[in-house]
Amino acid sequence: MISQTDRGAWSPYVAGALSGLLAVASVLVAGKYLGASTTFVRGAGMLEQFVSPEAVATLSYYVKEQPIFDWQYLFVLGIFAGAYLAAKLGKDFKVQAVPDMWQERFGKAQAPRAVVAFLGGIVAMYGARLAGGCPSGHGLSGLTQMALSGFISAAFFFIGGIIMARIVYRGR
Repeated sequence: MISQTDRGAWSPYVAGALSGLLAVASVLVAGKYLGASTTFVRGAGMLEQFVSPEAVATLSYYVKEQPIFDWQYLFVLGIFAGAYLAAKLGKDFKVQAVPDMWQERFGKAQAPRAVVAFLGGIVAMYGARLAGGCPSGHGLSGLTQMALSGFISAAFFFIGGIIMARIVYRGR
């Protein structure tokens, strides 16, 4: 298959081109730029409506970003489905609670890995909401609009990822 490398993983060039086409299609079809972090906040609002609908109705954030099922939910579900499909087609899908690199560095215990992943998710979501968007919102969508902020954010997403990977995995 032309979109895969020798070891079965997708070529980053093909994956990047497909991401770009998806960003353009999103604007043409839905009139929206890519983004995912608002979906999780809206999901929290939907859950909160079960407990205290009055509180959700009065929060200024939810007046602007109403907790509803919208196109972004399909985008987020598509991320999971696409990742699964790509891994199956690339023949490198496996169910694994603790990745190999994590096991080499920290051992096989699942609880510490789950705690670190959960805390990392909290930090990432807090940063995304503090910045007013996530890497797909600021990075991909900003780059497709040729916005300076998109280039700056994408550069810092990569720099931050490289620094953390070097710290966590000791440069491997």
